Amino acid sequence: MSRRPARPTAPGAPVTPGGGPERFPGFDVMSQRPHWDPATAAVVESRLGPPPAPRFFSPAEEAIATALLNLILGQDEEPRVPVTAMIDARLAEAQTDGWRYADMPEDGRAWHGTLAYLDADAEVKYAAGFAECPAADQRALIQAVQDLGSGDWHGLPASRVWSLWTRYACTAFYAHPWAWNEVGFPGPAYPRGYKNKGVGRREPFEMADGRPAEDPVREGE
Repeated sequence: MSRRPARPTAPGAPVTPGGGPERFPGFDVMSQRPHWDPATAAVVESRLGPPPAPRFFSPAEEAIATALLNLILGQDEEPRVPVTAMIDARLAEAQTDGWRYADMPEDGRAWHGTLAYLDADAEVKYAAGFAECPAADQRALIQAVQDLGSGDWHGLPASRVWSLWTRYACTAFYAHPWAWNEVGFPGPAYPRGYKNKGVGRREPFEMADGRPAEDPVREGE
């Protein structure tokens, strides 16, 4: 999938990934900060700071993972959510989902292995490392993994590999305040909570969907 070309962003304006069309014009989740307790606010604000130095991925792995994750998430333009750094921090602390498929290695080993396999495929097909390949070639390589379905990819079930990549990518992306701006999520409910239950019943701090004429993400690209 591919996001629309970036639009100019005024200083101090709400940030959305890729600078694409706003679905909720003017909405900035950080305006809700006064309603969060100090611990919650500190956690959210920490995600807006400079990404920490990698502790789990090697420099080569970091480059491969960044290219892979940005393609999966359609992060074609700045600003980009630093998903690689978020995943790196999680894996460095062995913060997994608490489960894994029986036919897959544990998540840390699976990430090391699958990034190496992706790089090897790029070398075989394009005589270049995955991170050095043009985006179209990178897209073809990861599409080939998805297209295998339950088939074998370097001794692993391709569908499980695809699940690993997308699961970690989406968890990181949608933990970031910029992604919350994109979907209109007003942030943690605690301690304020929600009182208006039911379809279409918004809280005073929730915005109506200002859906643009075209979706900011193109399907099928």
